[in-house]
Amino acid sequence: MSAAQIVIYTDGSARGNPGPGGYGVVMIYGKHRRELSEGFQMTTNNRMELLAVIRGLQSLKRNDIPVKVYTDSRYVSDAVNKRWVFNWEAKRFKNKKNPDLWIEFLEVYRRLNVSFIWVKGHANIPENERCDRLAVEASYGGDKLLIDSGYVNNIGES
Repeated sequence: MSAAQIVIYTDGSARGNPGPGGYGVVMIYGKHRRELSEGFQMTTNNRMELLAVIRGLQSLKRNDIPVKVYTDSRYVSDAVNKRWVFNWEAKRFKNKKNPDLWIEFLEVYRRLNVSFIWVKGHANIPENERCDRLAVEASYGGDKLLIDSGYVNNIGES
């Protein structure tokens, strides 16, 4: 393992599921730290969990540094670590939820050296707790909430 790596913590939230939602990302590289979050008018928890990972990976400026993603989402971590998403892709995501986001994920995932580690949510892991706060706060964005077009257009979960 290289001494230099990027660490990304992610979390997603939806109040009502579906309902207003958001995601939070904490990125750490050496002494550098960056936080990302956005809120949406109507979405699901799984969409926000996956979008957090996508936005974190998309925001990387370099693709030659190994990345470790810590997520409390089994939906995301198992889909990658158990290689389900690649089978879903081979079957063109037939009868699978969130194909729009999985396609976007695979595009950025393939450019990077990414590994996923599942962590228990609400287990006092400071960066995971921070992501949770960012995601929940983003879901309360009022008139600043964005539209999750994939959800609204029935691409996502029903």
